[in-house]
Amino acid sequence: MTHPLLSDHRSFSRREMLAMSAALGAVQAFEVSPAFAAATPVLSRPIPRTGERLPVIGVGTAIVFDIGGDAAKRAERRAVIQTMLEGGAKLIDTAPSYGTAEAVVGDLLADTKTRDKVFLATKVRPAGRDATIAEMQQSLRRLRTDKVDLIQLHNVGTGASDTAAQIALLREWKDQGVFRYVGITHSVANTNERMIETMQREKVDFVQINYSMAERSVEQRLLAGAAQTGTAVLVNLPFGRGKLFSAVRGRQLPAWAAEFDATSWAQFFLKYILAQDAVTAVIPGTDKPEYMLDNLNAGRGRLPDAAMRRKMVEFFDSLG
Repeated sequence: MTHPLLSDHRSFSRREMLAMSAALGAVQAFEVSPAFAAATPVLSRPIPRTGERLPVIGVGTAIVFDIGGDAAKRAERRAVIQTMLEGGAKLIDTAPSYGTAEAVVGDLLADTKTRDKVFLATKVRPAGRDATIAEMQQSLRRLRTDKVDLIQLHNVGTGASDTAAQIALLREWKDQGVFRYVGITHSVANTNERMIETMQREKVDFVQINYSMAERSVEQRLLAGAAQTGTAVLVNLPFGRGKLFSAVRGRQLPAWAAEFDATSWAQFFLKYILAQDAVTAVIPGTDKPEYMLDNLNAGRGRLPDAAMRRKMVEFFDSLG
């Protein structure tokens, strides 16, 4: 079972809330409409540097794809990927630091012959040149591919010259055709300013950030910095490591959520993020195909406007 404190999608929390919702006689927290899904494409946004369009919903693999050779779990994750692709999305984000996740993703894409349908992103940890090269070579072997769409310098450090040298190495590999895009990541608020400085100086293609209704610090300057520098934005931890689901446990979705076509708490939380034009895509960790379908529906229909987003924040903050 996925660890309830670490999984971004907290499978236990979703099941619990579904049961509570049914007991309350409310709209089921994870209801999805196949007709709506089939009739309406997932929203896509352009990658600023190239104009290539990317569907706004993807899948993250930290923890939930760290399953080794477990056949039953692999079948379930395979269904997640198939649901994502059939639903019109394609982004999978992984990393060598996610245990067996890279290898699991590589195996599943090879088994299903869907590598060419996926926008594949991985990461490399800041290190010396030789260690960085070795880790990237290992990632390619695990992912069973000779090309990756996006390579990201993971959790950027504090040494500007080191970061510049590391990004320069990633660009060397990009020039060789191994990577199509280069990016940087973080998952803690105190690195926001460092990320802005790096975007301004290095003009990377992507930045991946920690953003949710429980962690809104990037709204202060970072999102504007990404827009100003033409940097695509990926969002990790959109459910705040499960904090958002915990905050609304036992509560019905507000009736006014229908004004932006949200029919579940997951869609409520994801649409809040997607309402930011600077956000290119959101990558919640997902281990069940029904959760993937629910997430995809956050990329369909209307998004909240600025006034509605303020109402959502006031509602969330009032939960205490």
